[in-house]
Amino acid sequence: MIKKYTALTSHPLKAGSSFAMPTQVLAQNLSLSDPAINVMTDLRSVSVVVARAMTSMEKANAKMIRNRVRALLVLDDTDKVAGILTATDVLGEKPLRFLQEMGGTHADILVRDVMTLQRDLKVMKMEDVKAARVGDILTTLKTAGRQHAIVVEENADGTQTVRGLFSATQIARQLGVQLNTAEVAKIFSEIEAAVGAH
Repeated sequence: MIKKYTALTSHPLKAGSSFAMPTQVLAQNLSLSDPAINVMTDLRSVSVVVARAMTSMEKANAKMIRNRVRALLVLDDTDKVAGILTATDVLGEKPLRFLQEMGGTHADILVRDVMTLQRDLKVMKMEDVKAARVGDILTTLKTAGRQHAIVVEENADGTQTVRGLFSATQIARQLGVQLNTAEVAKIFSEIEAAVGAH
């Protein structure tokens, strides 16, 4: 039976080869009334970028820059979500506060020292997101004073699985808004000014 098939030619792998990763193409030129699901990074379509709590903050920041993301899910030793680390956590006042309290240098700061812990995270449920609009998500982020939000699915056993992420800067891009700041409060002002102008 196998005799009628032909072996393919094998070739050497070239040095410096990269690898394919799942990508989600997010819709552009959306409006506030479009479905919220259109601005959610769906972790069933895109691999989430993660860090470990004991990783240095500088390494985690370099990983964010390399992967062009502004947030990393932080995993514990059993690959469960321990928290989230955002660019605001790294570039804001948390590192300075940590150094004032604990001493040391910037290189001594670990992800766990500046991340938002799992117990302090507020999440959205996927069933609510499916019925929501883009404007609802922006209002939720603005009200919470956060740039990122986590979306979870409820499992039959009562546990939760992180299904998606929202990012205010990603939503701004999809709305066609050019942001000139990374400061959370100003991001929402710029979005409101640009969307109100249309």
